[in-house]
Amino acid sequence: MRYLMVTGVVLIAAGLFVILRPPSYSSEQSVLKLGDLEAKVQQQRPVPGWVGGTLLGAGCVLLVFGIRKR
Repeated sequence: MRYLMVTGVVLIAAGLFVILRPPSYSSEQSVLKLGDLEAKVQQQRPVPGWVGGTLLGAGCVLLVFGIRKR
């Protein structure tokens, strides 16, 4: 079950990356609309920390199952 261990390590690395150095994504929001005229604001938002925690937890579970199956 080597693929479980490899997937677990990749998820752990991704989770640590998100927790330690959260990436951001663009979010566009309409703030004013008058007929055909529309004003939009684009904001950079960080990825929430719980996403990194979820990735880290799932990676640990897969790593443990991969080790136990050997």
